[in-house]
Amino acid sequence: MTPLPRRLLPNTDLEVSAFCYGTAEFGTAITGDAADRLIGQFVDAGGNFFDTAHCYAFWVENGLGASERELGASLRRRGCQDTVIIATKGGHPDGGASYPRPADFLSERMIASDITESLERLGIEQIPLYYLHRDDGQTPVEEIVETLNREIARGRIRYLGASNWSVSRIAAANAYATQNNLHGFVISQVQGSLAEPDLRPTADPTMRFAAAEEMEWHAASQVPLALYSATAGGFFAGRGHEKGSYASALNRARFERARELSVRLGCTPTQVALSYLLHQEAMVIPLFSTGNPAHLAEALGAAAAAITLDAEQVRWLRDG
Repeated sequence: MTPLPRRLLPNTDLEVSAFCYGTAEFGTAITGDAADRLIGQFVDAGGNFFDTAHCYAFWVENGLGASERELGASLRRRGCQDTVIIATKGGHPDGGASYPRPADFLSERMIASDITESLERLGIEQIPLYYLHRDDGQTPVEEIVETLNREIARGRIRYLGASNWSVSRIAAANAYATQNNLHGFVISQVQGSLAEPDLRPTADPTMRFAAAEEMEWHAASQVPLALYSATAGGFFAGRGHEKGSYASALNRARFERARELSVRLGCTPTQVALSYLLHQEAMVIPLFSTGNPAHLAEALGAAAAAITLDAEQVRWLRDG
């Protein structure tokens, strides 16, 4: 298999693989040898970009912090901790009894505490890419930027990302950073795929999907996107068509077009859907999670096979 290509994140020296591997289930559903095999498979294919979070996986019994611990331990067992790029996230709102958080979850003391715990769990001295997991919409962006830059000055984090933030808040934060010669957000992580989820109602109203107007802003601003749920939970493998957040006529029509194009290109509908993300005007890094080696190989094949879509095919997949 052709190795995954690397992409330089603008305004950084981070060369990340074209795909990012999400590890939310590491330490709970995926442990030990299974974790090592998956990480080895991703790294051997040229992958070097891993995603986790301080809160993963608080929704599983004894899961809080498990993802970071297992990811760090597995990377050490594989001997590749110093050659990969780890992204983790802090600054998450209250998660109930299993993840109690104060209202000021974006305060300096909470961000500092989250970073300290993430560093300890991962077993590293500096986090290459640090996202704020959510936005409260109230804390002044000036205060947040100053807080994060003090952590950069301490050497505990290197570059900044925003997760589930609006483009207006990212733009305001980056404008302040530019005006004051500080580091701003170099990437945004939101949900995004060829299939569009129904987020109403949602258990977490702070989650965001990459809408068309936001994609336009990212293309113009050159702030890249890491799109989680990039494979739409297996929708393009035929799952979730009758029920679930992707079960809509719009998405079923997009699946049929992806299936038709996959036959012509000699690949799978999932690979077409991932390739669609790679052919946006904005720089997009698909982020996916799987514990199945075959599913991982299929996803990796979307980039390694260098599936090329022209502008008309991209438009047709979306609009018909």
